[in-house]
Amino acid sequence: MNELIHLLAVLGLGFVLSFGMGYRRILKFRHLTQQRVVAGLVTALAVFILLSSAQWLQIITEQSVTQITMLFYCLIGGFFLGFATKMLQLRKQAQTQLYINRSIWTQTAPALIALAIILFGLSRSGILWFSPFTGINLTSGLSLIGFGCCGLTVQIVPEFRKKGIIIIDQFVPWPKVVSYSWQSEQLLQIDYYIKGDILTDFTTYVPFEDRRIIEKLLKKKLEENEEEHKKTITNKA
Repeated sequence: MNELIHLLAVLGLGFVLSFGMGYRRILKFRHLTQQRVVAGLVTALAVFILLSSAQWLQIITEQSVTQITMLFYCLIGGFFLGFATKMLQLRKQAQTQLYINRSIWTQTAPALIALAIILFGLSRSGILWFSPFTGINLTSGLSLIGFGCCGLTVQIVPEFRKKGIIIIDQFVPWPKVVSYSWQSEQLLQIDYYIKGDILTDFTTYVPFEDRRIIEKLLKKKLEENEEEHKKTITNKA
C-alpha cells in the first residue's frame, strides 16, 4: 500500500511539474528545428533501448521499467494539457475572432485528427469501454488525450482577433504589428516585433476573395495603434 501511494505521488508530481512547463510554454513550435526533433527522437530511442537492455540484463526489474514508462507518459500528458490550457487562455485574452482562412485542410481535417487521437486515448485508458484499468493503459491514454487536446487548440493558420494575432502558438498584440505587404496576389507578409525589439515576420496564404476583408482589418488595426508604433520607433532611435 505504501509503495502504491509513493508511486501515485511521484506520478502526480511529475504530471503537475510538466503541466506547469507546458503552461509556461518552455518549448514552442518555432523552437522545433529539424536538428532538435531528430535529437529528441534519438534520445527517446536511446532511453528505450537502455531500459530494455537493463531489464534484459536483470539490472532493473520489469516493475521498475513499467513505473518509469508510466512516469514518462504522465510527463507527456501533463505537458500537452498545460500547453492546451495556455492556448485557451491566449484565445480568451485575444478575444473575438475577426478573420481566419477557413478550409477543410486547415481546420476540419486537423480537428478530426485531434478528436480521433483523444478518442483513441480514452479507448486506450479503458475509460471508454469500462474495461479493466492498468497503470500503463491509463497513463498512455492520458498522454494521447493531452496530445489531442493540444492539437485542438493550435491552428495551423493565423487567427486575426480583436486584441491581436495568434500565430500557431504565439500571441502577437496589435501594437506589436508594424506593417504588412503582399508578396503575391494571395501571399501576405506581416511584420511584427517579438521580445520587445526583435523585428520578424510571417507569411500566410489568403484566398483572393478574402483580400479586401483582411486588408480592411489590417489597415484599421494599424491606424488604431499608430501612436504606439511611433513611440516604439522613437524609443529605438
